[in-house]
Amino acid sequence: MADSLVVGAIHHLRLTVTDVARSQAFYTQVLGFAVARAIPTGVLLTQGSFLLGLGPAPDPAGAPPQDQFNENRVGLDHLSFQVADYAALEAARDLFAAQGVLHGEIKDIGLAHVLAFRDPDNIQLELTAPRGNPPAGGARPGSPAPDQGVGAPS
Repeated sequence: MADSLVVGAIHHLRLTVTDVARSQAFYTQVLGFAVARAIPTGVLLTQGSFLLGLGPAPDPAGAPPQDQFNENRVGLDHLSFQVADYAALEAARDLFAAQGVLHGEIKDIGLAHVLAFRDPDNIQLELTAPRGNPPAGGARPGSPAPDQGVGAPS
């Protein structure tokens, strides 16, 4: 008998959101996900082999009114998507600025470069690029640390 399980890559992730249509628009228009199918409780999006489910609270009566994500509660802190390189982070930063997406600056965390941002329900997301030499002017000093988030509730 094995002492532990052997698991592979993440198959899917489901996020509880307050407005499925608004979140679907964000994840498809800003992050390039495609709609795989509508499901009775929301929508299933895909990008490559990754599946992302968006839906309302499983028990809406148990959801606090006007609830927003807060990484200081037990559960998810953030979700990070990998991008190809530093240039992809710069392009994302510019896209976020143009589309009014709350975001931090590109930060060098030693093992990688990250760009933290928020979805419409304040869920903290990141883009992560492999560590390499950023172009001149690269990661900016004073960027929020990933564990501090960006626009995190106080």
